[in-house]
Amino acid sequence: MEAKEEVLRIIDVLNDTYESEEAWYGPSVVEALRDVTPKMAEVRLSTNTHSIAEIVYHMTTWRIFAVRKLQGDAEFDIKTKDKDWKKFPIVDEFEWEAIQMELSLSQEELISELEKIEDDSFLEEFVPGREYSYYTMIHGVIQHDVYHAGQIGLIKKAVKGMRLEEEEGFGGFDDRSEFDKDNDYY
Repeated sequence: MEAKEEVLRIIDVLNDTYESEEAWYGPSVVEALRDVTPKMAEVRLSTNTHSIAEIVYHMTTWRIFAVRKLQGDAEFDIKTKDKDWKKFPIVDEFEWEAIQMELSLSQEELISELEKIEDDSFLEEFVPGREYSYYTMIHGVIQHDVYHAGQIGLIKKAVKGMRLEEEEGFGGFDDRSEFDKDNDYY
C-alpha cells in the first residue's frame, strides 16, 4: 500500500470533477463553462441570485482558501462578502477570460499542493484555524464543484431559454433547436 494512496485518489476525483468529459454525475466544471459567453456570465436570473461570473469567482476564492490552508496559513480567511461573492455587473471578454483563467490556475495550484503531501496521515490533521480535517476540506472543494457546476448548468439553461433580443448582445439564444434535448443534464 502506497503511503499516499488516498491523496492520489482525491487528486483523481478533484481532477474529474473539475475537467473530466466523463464525470459520472454529469458535466464537470469545465464542461459546464464550455459555451458560456461573457454576456451569459453576467446575467442574474433575479436580484437575489448570483451570475455565473460570480459563482466562478466564488469557486476560485475557496480553492485559494484550501491552498493557503494546505500551506499551513492559519491566519488566511474569507471574512468579507467581496472576498467570497464579488459582484460583476458587466463582464466583457477580457474579464470573463481572466475569471476563468484564475479558476484554472487555482485548480493547478491546489493539485500542486496536494501532490506535495507525502503521507495519507496528513489528511487526518486539522486545518489551521478550523475545526475540521484536511480530508473534510478537500472533499468539501469537490462537493462544492459538483454543486456549482449544476448551478451553472441551470443558469445556462434558463438564459438560453429566454427570448432575448439581438441588440442585447445575446445573439442566437432565441434559437431553441437545442433546447430540451434528451441528453440535457439540467
